Amino acid sequence: MGQLLVASWAREDTCYVHNLLLCPDTGSANQQCLFILCIYDFRSLQDDCKDSCIYEEDIQILRVNGGKHLHNIYTGDRPVFICEKTAPQIDPEDDKMDETHSDDETHSDDETNHEVKIELGPQPLTIMKARQLLSWYTMSQNSIVSPAVSPADLLPPAVSPAPLLPLWVRCDMADRAGTTWLGAETACTGNKVSGVKLYSVTCAGSTVDKGAFITLDELKQEHKRRHHPSLMVARGTAQYNLFGSTVVEKTTIECQSSVTVDFRWSHVESILETPPLSSMATLNIKVSSGDMRSPMYLLYRELEFLQMLADGLRTGETEWMEPVETRSAVQMTREYLDELQNTVKTLQDQSTKEAVKVKTEMGTSETEIFNSLMERGDLDFIEQLWVRMRNSVTSYQDVGDCLKMVIKALQYGDIKPWIHRDSSSSLSKLILQSYHHQMDHVSLTGLTPVHMLLEMGLDKMRKDYINYLIGQDLTTLNHLSYYLSTVEDLQEQVIRLRKLHHLLEIMVTCSTFLCLPYDRLFLLTQLCLQYYKTCPYDEDHEFKLQIKPALISHFYQKEQAVFWGVEVSSGNGPREVKTSLLLSDKPLVEHIIFETDEMTVTGTSEDAAYFTTMVCCSLVNFAA
Repeated sequence: MGQLLVASWAREDTCYVHNLLLCPDTGSANQQCLFILCIYDFRSLQDDCKDSCIYEEDIQILRVNGGKHLHNIYTGDRPVFICEKTAPQIDPEDDKMDETHSDDETHSDDETNHEVKIELGPQPLTIMKARQLLSWYTMSQNSIVSPAVSPADLLPPAVSPAPLLPLWVRCDMADRAGTTWLGAETACTGNKVSGVKLYSVTCAGSTVDKGAFITLDELKQEHKRRHHPSLMVARGTAQYNLFGSTVVEKTTIECQSSVTVDFRWSHVESILETPPLSSMATLNIKVSSGDMRSPMYLLYRELEFLQMLADGLRTGETEWMEPVETRSAVQMTREYLDELQNTVKTLQDQSTKEAVKVKTEMGTSETEIFNSLMERGDLDFIEQLWVRMRNSVTSYQDVGDCLKMVIKALQYGDIKPWIHRDSSSSLSKLILQSYHHQMDHVSLTGLTPVHMLLEMGLDKMRKDYINYLIGQDLTTLNHLSYYLSTVEDLQEQVIRLRKLHHLLEIMVTCSTFLCLPYDRLFLLTQLCLQYYKTCPYDEDHEFKLQIKPALISHFYQKEQAVFWGVEVSSGNGPREVKTSLLLSDKPLVEHIIFETDEMTVTGTSEDAAYFTTMVCCSLVNFAA
C-alpha cells in the first residue's frame, strides 16, 4: 500500500467541531471576548472590502483571491480569508551589533541604512490555533448556537448577516499528518447556511519514487471510509509546459514567455496517466517582448526606438540607442536624397528596390516564413527615411540636421517623393504641400524634430502590423480602428502600438512554435484585440484559448506533467465532498520548506520529481 497521507486528523477535526456545536461553551469570558473580536474582524473585512487586519497582535487576517494564493488546492476566483502569523521583520543592522565602526563616515552610513528591514514570507500558525479559529468560524455561522456565545447581538447593526467568505489557515506541519492548511466554507441551502465544509491539506517533500504515492484505489477507499457514498466520480487534471524555460544539461535557461496547457477529464484510471484526447484542454499563453530568439526581435528593437523618442518628448531627456549603421545619419540622408534626384526610375520602382534592400539589412536571424509574411514592397519615401534615421541618429542634432536637408530639398523642388495617401505625419503634410509649391514654414527647434520623427515611425510601424494581420486574414481594419486612431496624443498612440505589437508577438509564437491552425489563431486574435481595448498593457496577463488536445498531442504525450491531480467526489451542489491527490514539480504551499530526496538533488533519475499534496473534505451539517 502506498504512502497514505490521510490519517485520523480529518476525523479528529470533524469531531472537534461537532463537540463545540453540541457544547458551545467557550469557557472564560476572555475566550468569549476573543471569539467575538475574531468574528467581528472577519465581518469588517468582508463588509468593508478591506484587504487585511491584525488580530491578537500576532495573527494577520487577509482577504485575497483564493485561486491565486492556494495554488490548485482551492479552485475558483472568489475572495477568501487567509489567517497567518504576522511575519516578523529582520533588521539587517542586528547582524552588525558586535562590529566596531572606525570612522564617522561608516557610522553615518549605518544610520542611513538602519530603517531598512527585511520582511519574511507568510508564516504558519500552530494546529491548535488553527482549529480554534475554524471552530469559531463554524459556530458563528450556526444560527442555533447558544445566544451566550453568539456574537450577533454584540455586533453593530451595519454588519451584514450574510455567510462569511471561506476561511483558510496556514499550519506549521508540526502534527503527525503534516498538515499545512486547514479550511472551512459555508454550505448553503437556498439563502440559509445549512452546514460547513472542513478542509485539511497535508504535504510531503519531493520524490521520484512513484511507489510512495497513494494509489487510485486507496484514494477511493479513503473517500468511502469518510463519506460512505453510493456513487463516486474520479476526475483528472494536469498541466504541461509547451513553451518557456528549458533545462539543458541540468542548467535552466530562463524565459519570460510561457505557454502551458491545462487538461481536465473524467474517468481517471491510474495515477499520473496521460490525459486522453477526449479531455478539455485550455492553453495559457503569456508572451514577453524582447526575446532575442523571437522572429519579432528586430521589430521589437524598432518599437523600442519609437518608445525612446516618446519618452524623450515626455521627459525632455533622451537616452539614444547604439546606432546600427556605421555611417552618420546626415551622410545616409544625403546619399538617399541624391539617389532620388539622380534616379531615372519611377518612384514606385525605387520603393520596391529599397524594400528589398531593407529586407537584406534585417539579417538572417528572422525565419524565412516570418520574413515573407512581414516583408512590405510598398515602403514610401517617409518610411524609407525612417529606416535610415532609426539606424543612425544618435542626438537631437542628427534628427534636426536630417529633417532640414529633406525640407530644403522639398522647398527647392529637388525631390517629389511618393507617399501613402493615409500618411498622417507632419512631414507627409509638407510633402503634399510641396506638390503645389506652397509649404508652411517649420521651425526645427527644441523637440519639434523628435516629434516629427516619432510621427514618421508611428505611421510606418502601424502599416507593418496591418500588413501581417490583414494579410493573414486574422482581423479587419474595422476591428483595428482603436489601435490605428491618430486622434489621440502621441503618447497614447505609442501605448496602443505597443499593445498591437504584443498581440503580434503572441500570434507569431503560437503560429511558429505551436503551429496552431487558422481558426484558433483567428479566435485568439479577437480575444487579444478585445482585451486590450479596455485593459492596460500587461505582458504578465495570461490569455486563455480552448483547443482540441489532438492539435498539440505531439508536444505533451511524451513529456512529464508539471502538475497532475485526481479528485474523487460524491454528492451534488452544496453537499458535494471531495478527496484529492495533487502532484507538482514545485510545492503548492509557500510557508513550509520541504525536504528533497537524494535522487532529486543529484538529478540521477530521468523521472520527474513530485511534491505530494492531499486535500480532504468533511461536511458538518447544522441541526434543523
